[in-house]
Amino acid sequence: MVELSVQIEMAAGLSWERWKRIVANVDRQGYRGLYCCDHFLPSGQGVTDSIDIYSAFTYLADHSSRLEFGALVSPVSFRDPIMLARTALTLDSLSGGRHILGVGAGWMEREHVMFGYDLGDKGTRMSRFVEAVKVIDLLVRHDEPVSFAGRFYHLNEAQMLPRSPRPEGARLLIGGAGPTRTLPLAARYANVWNTGGRAPQQFAETSAHLDELVVKAGRQPSDLKRTLMQQVICYRNEAELGPRLGHLAAQNPGATPRALLEGLLSRSPSVIHGTPDQVLEQIRAYGQAGVQEIMIQRLDLDDLDGLQIIAEEVLPKLN
Repeated sequence: MVELSVQIEMAAGLSWERWKRIVANVDRQGYRGLYCCDHFLPSGQGVTDSIDIYSAFTYLADHSSRLEFGALVSPVSFRDPIMLARTALTLDSLSGGRHILGVGAGWMEREHVMFGYDLGDKGTRMSRFVEAVKVIDLLVRHDEPVSFAGRFYHLNEAQMLPRSPRPEGARLLIGGAGPTRTLPLAARYANVWNTGGRAPQQFAETSAHLDELVVKAGRQPSDLKRTLMQQVICYRNEAELGPRLGHLAAQNPGATPRALLEGLLSRSPSVIHGTPDQVLEQIRAYGQAGVQEIMIQRLDLDDLDGLQIIAEEVLPKLN
């Protein structure tokens, strides 16, 4: 069975008003979880509303009793891993174990330049990321005091309270599919692996390689949940296609909804799209490829009707 969650692009204009509305709807609609990217800025140009996600997650933890939640993902290039570990334990304690700490190396240059963070070259980013994951693992999964001496981070008999209510400690999600550093890191430390923009066959191949790495790390393949971040454009008829593509229409004035969809698919051919039955068929194909959960990427933060269609006509058939 493939579970469905929702992923919000917070730098697409996430205000408190929008976040409160999204939390209430996603909770009511029956999705498993709600996730957010973690950025100051959109990836293109300009500046938009972009509330701090860990403040937002505190609100979610107190206004939903069942939704899982986490970052997809927090860059350790501007999020200190020691503070991330502390926040993860705090949110896990508040929510009864529903938080998942998602981390990545960092990539968006312009937000680092704007706020004075050192992104570094690719080698520096990955070395820092590896150390950050090791530090987080020590702090959230070991009850006794821990020490660590690295190039970027240091711990000296460090201990954090409160602990996670989960016996195995707070859960860690690692995003990315780099075969040399990221996948081995996920195989060794992560509870959840996430990637995006992959067709079912490509996902299956990467997941099979990950199985080998997990076993090599002394774990079982079932120890690591496989998840996919993917856009889902679901519409019952042509009249509903336009509202599903409002975020693209604003950037392409005069284009028909069908032309907008074709343009999207030319750039991102793995986007799940079509009628509810067609979407269901595509999701099941991902399930056969090993996907256990799809985080539905939402670029239009006001299109709650699109999520409602999926909740009413796709989600029940998956369950």
